[in-house]
Amino acid sequence: MDTKVFTFTMLSPQIHCDFYKNPRMKLRVSANLSNGDDPLLQAAINAATLRFHETLRPSILLSVSYFIAFSFRHFVEHLVEPLFHDPYVACFVSPSTSINDNQSTHPYCLATRFLDEKLLQILGDTDELKQVVLLTDGADTRAYRLTWPNSTLIFDISAEKIYSEIFSKLRDVGAQITRNCLLIHVPKETPNVQEALRKKGFNGNRPSIWILQGFPLMTLASFENVLLTVGSLATKGCLLIGEIPAGLIEPSHDVEAGQGEWIHRIFMSHGFQVKVQDHEQVAKNLGAKLLKEPSNSILFAAEHLRFSDDQMATWRWEFQRAEDEGDEQGFEDL
Repeated sequence: MDTKVFTFTMLSPQIHCDFYKNPRMKLRVSANLSNGDDPLLQAAINAATLRFHETLRPSILLSVSYFIAFSFRHFVEHLVEPLFHDPYVACFVSPSTSINDNQSTHPYCLATRFLDEKLLQILGDTDELKQVVLLTDGADTRAYRLTWPNSTLIFDISAEKIYSEIFSKLRDVGAQITRNCLLIHVPKETPNVQEALRKKGFNGNRPSIWILQGFPLMTLASFENVLLTVGSLATKGCLLIGEIPAGLIEPSHDVEAGQGEWIHRIFMSHGFQVKVQDHEQVAKNLGAKLLKEPSNSILFAAEHLRFSDDQMATWRWEFQRAEDEGDEQGFEDL
């Protein structure tokens, strides 16, 4: 006797991009990215596919034998909700992508939820924080799927080619950011990213928060360039939160140093105090079940301990003005 299969599909009503007509068939989308031979685009598609699976994670196949052994109430009680909903990600994945019924969470999706929560929490707790910088793979949808405080400036630093294609697809499905907020793209290929950010409205005298996820980091030097950029622009006390490839942080020149110690040394050399986040503990805090595979990334939150270049310039100007006024007062006394 053939076993009948029932499909339970729980989708966010905000998912756009022409979802499937038959809920028992593979998911079909109206648009997808063509990766060609671009490894950066392929990496962005891979990350988007993970978000796609996480968004649809409540979808699960149940056989008739399941209902014989368990009640529907048992099924509902043990159904694991997704860590987040990405209502636009279906626009980027292949039309042949099927729903993944694995109820475990990929480390990338766990990091995405962690970063989302930290970002929104800090924005909600700090009224004067109106500058957000996202260092991404170009296919990050945070600017569109999160609700931002009024008058937030969101800067996306990513590859121009990928961002342009993604922006086109998001525009086609009517994606918009929160009202009275502004999204500004800065190509990562720009010779001087710091100057480009300033020209596009970033103010190094005001607080900011930086999120690093998906940004191409091929070498340790490329990561240190990121730390240099953030350290130059972020005011004292600002946070850099994100994840980096574990392969970047290796004690290659000091085999006796532990990985954790080496990470702290790299961050501290650029003026950051870092706390590495344990994926297992993050999963436990969120009530998520992590995939039983080692994570290839390091999740962290780092606080900037130095003044930004703009803060230092302002301080020098104020100091010079005070000196000049003191000289003039002294001359008048004579």
